[in-house]
Amino acid sequence: MDWPAYSPDQNPIEHVWDMLGRRIVARQLPLTCLLIIRRALFDEWCNIPEDQFDNLILGMPRRCKACIASSGRHVPY
Repeated sequence: MDWPAYSPDQNPIEHVWDMLGRRIVARQLPLTCLLIIRRALFDEWCNIPEDQFDNLILGMPRRCKACIASSGRHVPY
């Protein structure tokens, strides 16, 4: 399947970045230096439940079918 130009949402890593970003924002800590940011990212990365990654992988066939059905347009997560 060619990668549809309008479907970056098909890439599972985009959803992982979104999960990570939401977890960082939820901390409500002042991220004032690179060391604090790096540590927060590492901590949150390690705390993402593995089943969330599994769900992204297992959901790929469904998302691919939905993408084909929508002619390559946005497919909800």
